[in-house]
This record gives sequence, structure tokens and C-alpha cells, in this order.
Amino acid sequence: MNYAIDGQVAVITLSNGPQNRLSPQMLDELDAALSSIEDGDARALLLHAQGRDFSFGGDIVPWRDLSPHQLRNLLERFMQTFNRFERMAIPTIAAVQGLCLGGGLELAVRADMIFAGESARFGHPEQSLGIVTLLGGIYRVAERAGRAKAMEWALTSEQVPARVMEHHGVVNRVVADDALLDEAIAFVTKLAAGATRAHAAHKALLRIWATGGVSAADEATADIALPLFESEDVRLALPASVDAFKRGEPRPAFAFKGE
Repeated sequence: MNYAIDGQVAVITLSNGPQNRLSPQMLDELDAALSSIEDGDARALLLHAQGRDFSFGGDIVPWRDLSPHQLRNLLERFMQTFNRFERMAIPTIAAVQGLCLGGGLELAVRADMIFAGESARFGHPEQSLGIVTLLGGIYRVAERAGRAKAMEWALTSEQVPARVMEHHGVVNRVVADDALLDEAIAFVTKLAAGATRAHAAHKALLRIWATGGVSAADEATADIALPLFESEDVRLALPASVDAFKRGEPRPAFAFKGE
């Protein structure tokens, strides 16, 4: 795995070919990448993979030699790092090509949005091993697609085409395979130029809604939203928008600083 920060856009690349299996080393590299990105000036993050496939999931080869205690520690490390990626304050986009299975799917659904190539396929192969999704996959898919489809896909371990995943709300956009990376980069670049603090606030509200429901999110909205009015971005955009309205002119585009 490697990462780069180009201006306001951070890019994490899975690079454990040919299947981009998620190994302990890869986990350490992801954790280090997230630390660097959090400490830097990036305002949006793209996750993608080298090669034909996004990821076949966890590197299961060492598992048979691990004690239950060792396996539990390993899985807890994965869960903590995946959750850290999910809770990044900046917008995150996963660009998925080829096969996205097991832990690869569990990582992808932690992104705020998923762009997928037309030939991409998604699935939970854990059932073929007699185990369950170990890193929160089934219920995160259920959050997007509903319980019935999440259960069906987990029980059958079928490989689900990108268009079906888009139809059920797991994938946001399906694009031509050869245009996937370009479209994802263009979109994440657009997000990076947006109102970064407002993006973070929307992410926080959705996390509260996911765990506590609408009432909990309503209770938190004022505390999360009102500090935005003190930000440089709102101090720039709100008065100018009011002035434009009074003049009968369209709202101008703003060069947000993310501050």
C-alpha cells in the first residue's frame, strides 16, 4: 500500500498484487497513511487499487496457524483501522474495479461514496469458509441496501454486479471501466475544493443518525451546525449570497478555504 498527497487531495492505493489481499503489513501501512493524511492539509481522500481487482479480502493463509487469542487481536486491529478510515473528517471516495470481496468490500463500504467500474463485482465469500463477515460488512451493507438484500448476499456468497449494487444503494455511481479512476479523481478534487468543515459536519450527523436515529441527530444538529457560522467559508459565502439575492443575481461560486 502507498499513499500520496497532491495539494488538497490524498490518494491511498492498495498495491499488494495480484489480489490486493489485506495483510497485517498492509494494515500497518494503512494506519500510517491515515496518520499522515490527518496531520496534513488534504481536504478529500480517494481510495483505489492497482491491478485488475480492488481486493479479494483478507490474507487468510496465516490464520490457520494463529491461536484464537492471536486471531482476535489481529481482527480487532483491522476493525480499529477500518473504523478510523470510516471516521475521517474529510470526504472519502472508493474507486472499485474488478472483484471487491470479503475484507475488500468491508473496507470499501466504509468510504462515504463508492464509484465502481462497469465490470466490478462485490461479494461476501465468508460463507464458503463457514465464517461470517468479520469486519462489519453485513450490517454496513444492510445500512445501505436494507436487511433483506444484505442477508441474501451474505448467505449465498454470490458475486453481485456493480449495477445491482448501484440499484440497491451500495454503490453511488457505475462508470466505464477505463474512465473509473479519472472520474473518481475529478469528483474527489471537486469535493476538496468545497466547504470542508460542512462536509465533516454532515459526516458527523450521519454517524449519529446511524447509531441513534433521527431523534438523536435532531438533538445534535444545532451543536454541530452552529459553529459553522463562525467559519471563514460561511463568513465569505453567506453575506455575498445575500447581496446577490438582493440584486436579483445568481449565487456566485466561492473559493472555499476549508476553514
